[in-house]
Amino acid sequence: MQTVVAFVSRTPEACWRVFTDPHLLSAWVPALRRARVITIGVDGLPTEIQFEFSESLTYSLTYTYDVAAREVRWEPRAGKRDAVRGFARFDAFDHGTRVTYGLEQGQGRTPMDKVIGDLQALVGAFVRCMHRDR
Repeated sequence: MQTVVAFVSRTPEACWRVFTDPHLLSAWVPALRRARVITIGVDGLPTEIQFEFSESLTYSLTYTYDVAAREVRWEPRAGKRDAVRGFARFDAFDHGTRVTYGLEQGQGRTPMDKVIGDLQALVGAFVRCMHRDR
């Protein structure tokens, strides 16, 4: 699993809210056409989301949360060969947030699908999204 660490000059709580809000995914996930919540937990956080990037790249992920640590983990459910697994953690750091993001792409992904799921691009897009609304 590849891991990237980035800095956002917003609070960990603000980063957590944006990252865990399924309605905001299209604001920062590159090439995402649609995200549909399948199930929601008792805490109001999504536990399964279906992602559609193209006709050939559709999968669903299941999520687990450690709210106190501001960490979220995801695993493939449907479309496992094309899906991703990973985690994100949001820690207070130097008047902002240190974002640690880990990602492993499915073995069935095409070279173009791997470009869409590039870890640096995902993290960069999240950081830009967080700084855009300041």
